[in-house]
Amino acid sequence: VMTASGCGVTVKEYGHLLRHDPAYAEKAARISELCKDISEILEAETQVLASSINSLPVNPKKSKLAFHSPCTLQHGMQIRGVVERILIAAGFELTVVPDAHLCCGSAGTYSILQPELSQQLLKNKVTALESGGPACIATANIGCLMHVRGGTSLPVSHWIELLDERFVKSAHA
Repeated sequence: VMTASGCGVTVKEYGHLLRHDPAYAEKAARISELCKDISEILEAETQVLASSINSLPVNPKKSKLAFHSPCTLQHGMQIRGVVERILIAAGFELTVVPDAHLCCGSAGTYSILQPELSQQLLKNKVTALESGGPACIATANIGCLMHVRGGTSLPVSHWIELLDERFVKSAHA
């Protein structure tokens, strides 16, 4: 189970990347086959998730958020709308993010090798993310999280951290 989409997309490609390696082709294909993004696991458990959500109090102070779907999640792994549905089911109000399909400018070493363009993409992404007046921003990739965090004064978290706060802390309250 992968919680960072940048890592997940690469691990899911191991089978393809190592397909000609006699020592690792079979093992890599098996790892790729087994690899799942955490959103895929939670989506498969929707009934359990729904019953858990319905039994917990909702903290309205941090419920309005903007979700940045990383390129690796939406384009690399072809997972679109899953995290958003889970967050909505958990009681979060998602803001509309214009041009949500566009990159934040992090993209691994891209932000280092193309700093001006990376910063322009970041500025555009932060403007889009903040446009709906969220209390915080969530994403599914640590690289995007760190990059977006550098361009906004809003708190930026991994979406699983927000679910953890909602479930674990609410359950113990």
